[in-house]
Parts: sequence; structure tokens; C-alpha cells
Amino acid sequence: MKRLWTPGWIVRHVAMVVLVGAFLALGWWQVSRAAAGNAISWGYAIEWPVFAGFVVFVWWREVRHALRASSTDEPPAAAGPRPAASDAGAATRPEVRRPVRVPRVPAATAGPDDPDLDEYNRYLRWLNDNPGARPGDYPG
Repeated sequence: MKRLWTPGWIVRHVAMVVLVGAFLALGWWQVSRAAAGNAISWGYAIEWPVFAGFVVFVWWREVRHALRASSTDEPPAAAGPRPAASDAGAATRPEVRRPVRVPRVPAATAGPDDPDLDEYNRYLRWLNDNPGARPGDYPG
């Protein structure tokens, strides 16, 4: 529970209370407008409490996520030799590795010529060469 009282979480708690209060107040305001004869306000009178419920839902989900993450955190191990990957059960989490760069190789076009595809590619090339043009201006 200590994790939920950090400065970041206090800001989240306060934001949730302020937003829910504001959304419910706006919903009540729309109810009073609807009672005065503004028919469209009935929809808004339902919409604002739904927004408040969504804020509570997101806040509750984040609280659960933070509590679940804190319960699964393991204390850091003492600095020592790392276990070999072949040890059974040694690595419970996958290691984060550097990303691998894969060179981009153009796709091979080994196939019969397709006149429709060639025409479409000419059309796309024309659109790329004429950025201000509309598709209807295509001369082909």
C-alpha cells in the first residue's frame, strides 16, 4: 500500500476525485437544464456520469495493476555470478536484450507481368509526383 502514496499516485488520486466531482456536477447541471425544457440535455445528463464512471474504472484498474506489480517484484539479488541459462528454473523472467537491426531487402518481383498492377503503380507514381492533384485529374 505504500506504493500508492508516492507523489505521482497522490496526484492521480486527487485528479480522480476532482474529475469525478466535476463530471457529476456537470451531470446535475444538465439535469436541471433538461427539467427546464432543454430536451437535448437529457442525453448529456446521462453522458457526464458515464464519464465519471470511466474515470473511476481507469483509476481502479491502475491501482490494481500497481498493487499486482508490487507483489510480484522480487528483491534484487546480491551481486554475484549469474546462473547459467541451462539451469532449470534459474531464469524466471526473460532478459532484455538489445534490438536486432534487420536490413531491408526489396521484395523480389519474380512473377508474370500484370497489366492492371502496372497501371495502378503508374497511377500511384503520378499521384506522388503531383501532390496537389486530385484523383480525377489523372490523365491516364
